[in-house]
Amino acid sequence: MIEKFAVQLYTLRHEVEQDLFSVLKDLKKMGWRGVQISALPPKYDPAEVAHTLKELNLKAAGMHIPIHRMENDIKNVLSETNLYETKDIVCPYLAEDLRTTEGYLHVKQLLNSIAETHPNLRVSYHNHDFEFHTKINGQSALEYILDPVEQNKVLAEIDVYWVKKVGRDPLQFIQTYKNRMPIIHLKDMTTDEEETYAALGTGSIDVKPIIEWGEKSGIEWYVVEQDECPGDPFDSLQISYNYIQRLIGS
Repeated sequence: MIEKFAVQLYTLRHEVEQDLFSVLKDLKKMGWRGVQISALPPKYDPAEVAHTLKELNLKAAGMHIPIHRMENDIKNVLSETNLYETKDIVCPYLAEDLRTTEGYLHVKQLLNSIAETHPNLRVSYHNHDFEFHTKINGQSALEYILDPVEQNKVLAEIDVYWVKKVGRDPLQFIQTYKNRMPIIHLKDMTTDEEETYAALGTGSIDVKPIIEWGEKSGIEWYVVEQDECPGDPFDSLQISYNYIQRLIGS
């Protein structure tokens, strides 16, 4: 089962800026089986990155694609999905000017349009906490975007940390997205007053039942992300990896 665990490259964004290929080799050496592609600096040729992933036998656990690229650069996005051999593109974040009722309506319409035009793709939305602060039709903007009805093609990429951050129970929250969430973001939360990011197994979020649910509910990738690390992010990822190994018994 360890083959379903990947690292979101945003965790290592500073290291990636210096030397992506060294980062990929170090992740492979640690034992990770995949990476989620996110905001690679333009100096890296996607074809070369894809070649290195293949050489290392690291899979692409989907791609985070900024909304402006989905809107204006979808041809190149499609080319990159082919290079990385993934069918998952994820809207990772919205700037403040889109965090309005009109903005969320536009984003949902855009993502659905891409999914309908390109049925070989899976188009997902990754949450933070801000989507919970806007109500649309009596529900949070996140639940509006991810409404699990047949005509809505937008899939979920729930980040359990941000769900916990707004006082919701992550395990309970994800129940709605059974078989509508190919990728989930696992992230722990410190137990102090700051409630900031933590390595898995060191904080207040119990990921064991989340993984157990995921195995029955269509999750294909468990992507570990830690937005900020107290020291070397590789040390934090090692703690998370060791915890996962203990958890799944491999």
